[in-house]
Amino acid sequence: MRRELVEELRRLRQELETPDPEKAKRQHAKGKLLARERLERLLDPGSFSEIEAWRLSPYTATGGRRGDGVVAGYGRIGGRPVYVFSQDFTVMGGSIGYAHGAKIARTIEMAMKSGVPVIGLWDSGGARIPEGVAALHAVGMIMNAIVQASGVIPQVSLVLGPSAGGAAYAPALMDITVMVEKTSYMFITGPDVVREVTGETVSFEQLGGAKVHAARSGVAHYVAANEEEAFDYTRRLISYLPDNNEAPLPITQPIDPPERPVEGVEAVLPDDPHRPYDMLEVLEKVFDDDSLLELQPDYGQSIITAFARLGGIPVCTVASQPLVASGAIDIAASVKAARFVRFCDAFNIPIVTFVDVPGYMPGVEQEHGGIIRHGAKMLYAYAEATVPKITVIVRKAYGGAYISMGSRSLGADLVYAWPTAEVAVLGAKAAVRILYRRELAAAENPDELRRALERRYEEEMLNPYRAAETGLVDDVIEPRETRTRLYRALRLLLSKREQRPRKKHGNIPL
Repeated sequence: MRRELVEELRRLRQELETPDPEKAKRQHAKGKLLARERLERLLDPGSFSEIEAWRLSPYTATGGRRGDGVVAGYGRIGGRPVYVFSQDFTVMGGSIGYAHGAKIARTIEMAMKSGVPVIGLWDSGGARIPEGVAALHAVGMIMNAIVQASGVIPQVSLVLGPSAGGAAYAPALMDITVMVEKTSYMFITGPDVVREVTGETVSFEQLGGAKVHAARSGVAHYVAANEEEAFDYTRRLISYLPDNNEAPLPITQPIDPPERPVEGVEAVLPDDPHRPYDMLEVLEKVFDDDSLLELQPDYGQSIITAFARLGGIPVCTVASQPLVASGAIDIAASVKAARFVRFCDAFNIPIVTFVDVPGYMPGVEQEHGGIIRHGAKMLYAYAEATVPKITVIVRKAYGGAYISMGSRSLGADLVYAWPTAEVAVLGAKAAVRILYRRELAAAENPDELRRALERRYEEEMLNPYRAAETGLVDDVIEPRETRTRLYRALRLLLSKREQRPRKKHGNIPL
């Protein structure tokens, strides 16, 4: 081979991989890495292979920059293959033109064909205006590719800069979205348009910053302090997920004895059944050491959603959080739990539910906001799921909320209860007020009678044994036995097979 051709290739590749110095400087000044630097930090060292590196837009000049503002290819995370794409803000603001969108869509399609996860690193001002409808078509191609891959391969979004306009829907369509504090923004219309149309003055951070999407909109699953933390979180996240919907779970060597007693877990629950406690303490004691990885901790906070390991087996856990509204389920918590359950079911990750729920959140705001419709999503998700489902009733399990939290009614394979469990339609105070309304109204000392009736109701109804007698609780167990019982059940249920009626798809109440 002629030496000068090889030298020319090296020169062109060097040019391809070297960003505009001034634009790179501005990117770094914002605390943001460049597109290729991000891939180097995210992927295993030396594992990245690029695709379509030389592509140019057929519609707009990109200053001679090949690749059209996005670096795409494949590499490894923890030794496992993944496809990746990283938008380059130094090339036309990372805007999505036809070639740019086609590269991203093809990357997702190749990931689906290979049966491996895809990770998108988003940093874009949106559709490329000079390309007109071709740019809109490019954005649509990305969205269609994401939807076709949904439920087939895990899809993770890292929003590391702006993600604006219609293009903001693309990362939101993926399974899990990670944002970075103070540098990530997602919005359909920016602050200038908002001010023109509504008269409202709002900053980028207030309109679509990471904290807004983590706590209020529910778009973000995790907010990192910086890009390095975002990469660390993503690498850890991938370790819990199978390569695709038909791949085996990534089971690891247990880091502590699978059937060890859960020492000290009883002490987490207060003696007073009305006092709150932190359910995260229970989960940390039950699951493998340091294995809990929470999603959406700032959204729908009365329910915890997290990945964990039990004897090295990846599981999804949905748990009431009594520290927030006593664990009552509101609109945000319903949507959060439903989406998580459906994701875990799509990728055959077992679901372990911990219950301490007094009911759905009451109030005009919740009713008018659609708690019936949104709460139904959670019921639908649990009933639809065919993965192993194991439930532990820790304390309160009242009314319709009992049903929604992984009950036998919705297909739980095994249900355990602690001796502290209270399974009933209502708590003692509410039940007595309804059942004995006339007697209390006619009593000479209604307070004394009410207290006596509440004590009797608690003794007769608020215990796990009534539920166990009806077969809706499989066993009442000591709290320290929880890990052992869950691990044994999980090992047995990993081979679970459940067939459902043939249909195109159900009609979840969106």
